[in-house]
Amino acid sequence: MKRSKRILLSGLVGTMLIACGPQTNKKEAEKESVVVENAVEKAVAGNYVTPDYFKRGEGYDWVGVKVEPRDGKQLAIAVRSRADKKRPTCTWDVTAREISEGVFRAVVDEKPVLFAFEGDQLTIKTEKAEDEGVLYFYCSGGATVAGSYQKIAEELDPEQVDQTLFSQVLQLQGIGFHVSSKMKEGKNWLTIAPFGLEISNRSVEHEMDGQVVWAEVEDLNSDGSPEVVVFIRNEETTKGSVIAYSVNNRKSMSDVYFQDIKFDSSINQGYEGGDEFAIVETTLSQRFPIAGTNKMRQVNYEMVNGESSRVFKVKSVNEFERP
Repeated sequence: MKRSKRILLSGLVGTMLIACGPQTNKKEAEKESVVVENAVEKAVAGNYVTPDYFKRGEGYDWVGVKVEPRDGKQLAIAVRSRADKKRPTCTWDVTAREISEGVFRAVVDEKPVLFAFEGDQLTIKTEKAEDEGVLYFYCSGGATVAGSYQKIAEELDPEQVDQTLFSQVLQLQGIGFHVSSKMKEGKNWLTIAPFGLEISNRSVEHEMDGQVVWAEVEDLNSDGSPEVVVFIRNEETTKGSVIAYSVNNRKSMSDVYFQDIKFDSSINQGYEGGDEFAIVETTLSQRFPIAGTNKMRQVNYEMVNGESSRVFKVKSVNEFERP
């Protein structure tokens, strides 16, 4: 089955085509459109909590939802819960796109999940009642992400909330990966924990110079075993990087080498960050603005067998005018 996915490492998780009038007014029209486009996202952004949050001083467990706006009428949604007394009840990261005013939808395991905002209330539920089981997957102890949450004016209690920065579970071909990141001693660490492998399900850790933006799973070499690809972005430099692992005959996994663009003079002219990464079928694509021009450069990589490990090899390079 062909799938086309797009991850925008510049902080965008979608693009919006804006129709403009005369060319002389194009920039002004674009600015006005962006303001209107982001109005709803900014209005619903914030932190939402279950009722027991207000009794947390009495030891009650609680779940919170962090909502941040993204361009393209989308929201970055992070579900976190109390973690100071026990293991967190629910942990989940997802991106949702607006389908009507105040209603956003994400597709999880091919099942639509709705995020409905009304006043200071957020309701999370599946579009179809029979799919509600998908929202139990991200919680323990029989809990579910589904339910109603109330908006609060402050950050989630920093003394109690789970400090996980990113958490995503991906599955393909009967093999899964739990991708997560946390701060440890002032450093950001990525953990990839596989499950379903026949021999070794040992997790791996990487210290990162940046934050996890998103992760994808795909069978990049069509051998019946999947690869997991994690996209990382340094907020200060806006430069991106990739950490990837490939499953070997469904038994174990090993890393896939992705060369830093600064070491490849054939593609790095004019590179100053602003990367966007995408998995399109079996190709890894990286694109970025070319400094001093109105152009973008897109570099397409294929995964091949190297001398000691699998590597991402440049397959093609294209340049085009920025939209």
